[in-house]
Amino acid sequence: MLKVYCKTLIEIACFSVESCIKAQEFGADRIEFCSQYAQGGITPDYEDIIRAKKLIHIPLHVIIRPRGGNFFYTPEEIEVMKKDILFCKAQGVEGVVFGVLNEDHTIHETVNKQLVDLSKPMSITFHRAIDECVNSEDAFKKIIDLGFTRVLTSGNKSKAIEGLNQLKTLQNKFGNEIIIIPGGGIRSSNIEEIIFETTCKEYHSAAIVDDTEQINISELISIKTKMTV
Repeated sequence: MLKVYCKTLIEIACFSVESCIKAQEFGADRIEFCSQYAQGGITPDYEDIIRAKKLIHIPLHVIIRPRGGNFFYTPEEIEVMKKDILFCKAQGVEGVVFGVLNEDHTIHETVNKQLVDLSKPMSITFHRAIDECVNSEDAFKKIIDLGFTRVLTSGNKSKAIEGLNQLKTLQNKFGNEIIIIPGGGIRSSNIEEIIFETTCKEYHSAAIVDDTEQINISELISIKTKMTV
């Protein structure tokens, strides 16, 4: 059994206000608030963001994604993203999560820069759109230069456990310049190995173990226990 002795943090992706409340109660260090788990997470309704902000006292980050599918957005969709960022800022949300790509799967520097500037001083995470980029290291350099706080990645694989080598490489190369958050299929069954191999300090999980969109409390407790051994 691998043992972990470093200080680590778990961010829980929640797809309802009720899950946010449970995540906070049972040990989450931060929440990424989304809706529509089947679509990979899109921006929640404004009413739910307001309610979550009133009830959640740990850092709350909101995904800024107008729809599921690819990360090539129309000018109209970009305007929706800007509106959503400003709304989150007005509510006192601690962070936002987004990512915009060009159709050739490179970082859309112009649009991301606009969104980053609009988001400040909130914490800003580039989400798993990074895993669709053709050149991860070039994408990381651009994300860092654009001023993102964090990047959420599975190491260019569908699950973090499959992308361990890439995650380790990225952490060794860029970990002092940006916070790298392994995410994608992270559960209590693999969290120790992922921490041991990557040496990252922050991790991302939905803690969902069935076909619902609801957090599993026992799974979250198990994740936290294995992270703090």
